[in-house]
Amino acid sequence: MSIPEQIGRFRILREVGRGATAVVYLAEDPERAEPVALKHVRFGDRAKDEAKWNRRLLKLLKAEQAVSSRLRHPHIIRIHEAVIESDQALVAMEYFPGGSLERYCRFDRLLPVSRAIGIVFKCCLALDHAFRQGIVHRDIKPANILVDDQDNVKITDFGLALNVGKKIETDSTFIMGVGSPAYMSPEQIKGYPLNQKTDLYSLGVVLFHLLTGRLPFRSVNAAQLMYKILNADPPSVSQLNPDVPQQMDAVIRKALEKDLYSRYRNGAEFAKDLSAVRYRIVDDSLVPSDTSRFPLLRRQPFFTEFDDVEVWEVLRICCWRTVGEGVQLVREGDADQRFGLLLEGSVELSMGGRRVTELGPGEVFGEQAWLDQLEHRQTLAVVTLTPVTYLEMNPSALALASDEVREQFRRQISTALVRRMSALSQAIARSGPAARSGEFRRGDAVELKLADD
Repeated sequence: MSIPEQIGRFRILREVGRGATAVVYLAEDPERAEPVALKHVRFGDRAKDEAKWNRRLLKLLKAEQAVSSRLRHPHIIRIHEAVIESDQALVAMEYFPGGSLERYCRFDRLLPVSRAIGIVFKCCLALDHAFRQGIVHRDIKPANILVDDQDNVKITDFGLALNVGKKIETDSTFIMGVGSPAYMSPEQIKGYPLNQKTDLYSLGVVLFHLLTGRLPFRSVNAAQLMYKILNADPPSVSQLNPDVPQQMDAVIRKALEKDLYSRYRNGAEFAKDLSAVRYRIVDDSLVPSDTSRFPLLRRQPFFTEFDDVEVWEVLRICCWRTVGEGVQLVREGDADQRFGLLLEGSVELSMGGRRVTELGPGEVFGEQAWLDQLEHRQTLAVVTLTPVTYLEMNPSALALASDEVREQFRRQISTALVRRMSALSQAIARSGPAARSGEFRRGDAVELKLADD
């Protein structure tokens, strides 16, 4: 698609972004010395199916124009001018060369903890300024927070902002159902009146995401997600990421409080607690753990049903072991509940000094004591037949993992155990005597009748 040379008085230099409704260009404005970011929105044909969307888009643009005139802060993108015409709209804003925080929300690209805290600290100050001007953003998420390589921060996209100084029913900026579900506060989900605390909740979710590479509440559908936001407690960030100091757990809990009265009152209070945690971090050059092992785990059939973020979590809480041939990994009768997943090599399972079976890469061993809820004892011995590499899981560490990871382990290990029992049963049957035959019945049917009065 060709790039126009000129739009209105603006000379287009290059495209810097494209969304569902707008294209953003780097442009020169003859009335300003610095280049600007020009958001160009074309309204669709006024057909019936487009008219409603166009009206909503106009409302958003007018809201952004009205809000921008009141916000002057170094960590908020400044809107210079907005021109709304019948078929298009132009929004000229401060050009910021950084990208969104989304790129740092993956475990393999997590920022050092101190940098993540510093970025959110600046966002706290920006949101505090916005609320002092009577503005609530309502859609704080990584995509709406820009950051450059020097950790300069800019919050953008105030098109969904709410002017809390006006009554909702007369406020032209109010639109029901705004916000991104994973970052929405409990009061947003319930449709309650909003204040600055809803932005601080969403910023707490952003901080959680930056520190752990996952969201505090995750689900396969929107209904379950909203239920968790309303009712569930978030996991501990220090348990999900050992680089995070335990003091951060209290900060996250307060930011994500479901009770408005217990949540941070304003951005300044949130920022103060963040600075206290950051002050205690001695090493400012912390980097994420070694991620070179992720592809090997990702290829294992055991982890097929795991999401990427769950595989990253497994890497954090497990131990990577390599041992030689002839090493006993599990002793029969022991109460040790640790178990392993073979990555390379093979092991032998035995009982009473007699061989039971051999396991290879992708197989789980030593899981019996973990599954046995009564005696917690190993029923089989495990000895290496070759040099092996395996993933060792300690149930104590697994108990601190997220609900999703624990459930995945239960499901996968139960499935593996059933398949192994089936294979062993087949082997026994091949050398066993002929079985007796009988008449097959599903059960006697019982006909129920209503008693006569």
